[in-house]
Amino acid sequence: QVQLEESGGGVVQTGGSLRLSCTASGRTPSARSMGWFRQAPGKEREFVATISLNGIITYYTDSVKGRFTISRDIPKNAAYLQMNSLTPEDTAVYYCAVSAVSLSPTAQARYDYWGQGTQVTLSS
Repeated sequence: QVQLEESGGGVVQTGGSLRLSCTASGRTPSARSMGWFRQAPGKEREFVATISLNGIITYYTDSVKGRFTISRDIPKNAAYLQMNSLTPEDTAVYYCAVSAVSLSPTAQARYDYWGQGTQVTLSS
């Protein structure tokens, strides 16, 4: 199995930036995409960004495109989410996930392992 740990969340003012980190440990098969999802209070968890096994293909939900950047450190089995120009709509618990699919799927059902989440809160 794979263990995921997120970090980097916190409270940030509107317009500010945060960088989330996710490290995967344990068994790491070769064909793995990594992704970020988020869940705001009272809302369902939604897709944010994903990156392919080799870091070549990325997808973003429309609301974050141009503001967020997903990246990964392949040797370290780590993924990152650089979040800029944050707004109150970005307030959520952010989850890192790993998929057995190599080409960066966006559907939650394609992800096999999930972290416990890190809270991102926007202040006025």
